[in-house]
Amino acid sequence: MPTPAVKPSNGGIRGAARRVSEHASAVVRLEVELARLELQKKVTSIGIGVGLAVGAAMVAFFMVAFLLATIAAGLATFLPTWLALLIVTLFLGLLAAALVLVGRNRIQKGSPLAPEQAIREAKLTSEALRR
Repeated sequence: MPTPAVKPSNGGIRGAARRVSEHASAVVRLEVELARLELQKKVTSIGIGVGLAVGAAMVAFFMVAFLLATIAAGLATFLPTWLALLIVTLFLGLLAAALVLVGRNRIQKGSPLAPEQAIREAKLTSEALRR
C-alpha cells in the first residue's frame, strides 16, 4: 500500500532552498554594506590626512620664504640690500636649475611608461606554454 504524500509545513526542499538563497542574499547585502562603510571611513580619514598635509606644506613654504628673507636680511647687515637680495635670488636660481636637471634625468629613466620587464616575462611565458 502506497503511503500518501505528506506535504511538510516548512515547504520541503524547495522552501529550504529558497530560505538558504534569501539568507545568502541578506549576508551578501550586509557584506557589501560593511565594505561600503569601511571604505567610506577610510576615504574620510585619507581626505583629512591629505588636507592636513597640504596645510603643513603651505606652512613649510612660508617658513622657507621667511628663512630666505632672514638670510637676505643677515647679508644686508654688511652688504647693500640689493646685493643681499641678489645673492639669495641667484642661490635659488641655481637650486632650481639643479632640480630641473635631476628631475629631467629621472623622467628620462622612467620613459617609456610601458612595463618592459613584465612584457618580456609575458613573452617568455607564452613561448614556454606553446612548447
